[in-house]
Amino acid sequence: MSDESNPLGDIRVDIDNLYREDTFTDLKVASIRRLTPIKADGSDDPSRPVMFVGETTLMSARGPLPINCPIEASTLAEALDAFPQAIQDAVERLMEEAREMQRQEASRIVVPGQGGPVGGGPLGGPPGGGRIIG
Repeated sequence: MSDESNPLGDIRVDIDNLYREDTFTDLKVASIRRLTPIKADGSDDPSRPVMFVGETTLMSARGPLPINCPIEASTLAEALDAFPQAIQDAVERLMEEAREMQRQEASRIVVPGQGGPVGGGPLGGPPGGGRIIG
């Protein structure tokens, strides 16, 4: 099959990286996904570690904000205990990333003619530089 008739290319399942997913929730704020490594026959693969992922949704001024983060734990009980701190750490990372994006945007150099401030003139003024024509 050519790339034109199959735009997705050659899709294959990585049979050496399979996981069974279980989800645990308190039906309020916490969801924890346990990813158990398995072999292609569906049996557990004890040669790889179980992974835990915490999930919650925070309400922001712009609406719901989904938060996902890895949880360092080897059992569900450990993951439940570690959940609040893992979420807090993820939120702090997101806030720092947002601040960094704001800093980068604020320090961006505006080049005339490349979509600068609204108005088309210098510093967003009227086109023509605000000259008074009399």
